[in-house]
Amino acid sequence: MVLLPIFETERLFLRPRTMADLEASMAMDRDPEVTKYVPGPWHDPEEHRRFVTSRIETNFGFGLGYWSIFAKQQPELFLGWVLLIPDNAVGPDIEIGWRLNRHAWGKGYATEAARPLILHAFNTVGIDRIIAEIHPENAASIHVAQKIGFKAEQDGVPYKRFVMTQEDMTP
Repeated sequence: MVLLPIFETERLFLRPRTMADLEASMAMDRDPEVTKYVPGPWHDPEEHRRFVTSRIETNFGFGLGYWSIFAKQQPELFLGWVLLIPDNAVGPDIEIGWRLNRHAWGKGYATEAARPLILHAFNTVGIDRIIAEIHPENAASIHVAQKIGFKAEQDGVPYKRFVMTQEDMTP
């Protein structure tokens, strides 16, 4: 297993996602509003468990993986996760993504959690560019991507691709 760093922001604590987060991750995915724009095995309990377990246990390479997000004021409450992995788990592009429980929406947590991963990607992992693929109707995630400095690269079906290079980083 690759060791991933722990990140701390003003309001959040991000630690590598582990099997201890399995049930909370699955519960989040079963909320149809949370996974509205993300296809997956959310309604097949066995396949869903295999999928999430695989994502937790996979070695995506140096400095890459999933981080669980917790608020410093409520460290026992799973807010969601943020990822930095090869695109669709295979690459060659490196993607960033986030998923939060509905109770964590609208508080700026996705933006705050993504920022240290971007710095980590460019400064520690040595990645040249990061992508984010977002469903064009997912206005909240598009807003997060734009807020942290991603630029729209292309409209795809079903996802719109956003890109950031180290030169694009906002201070």
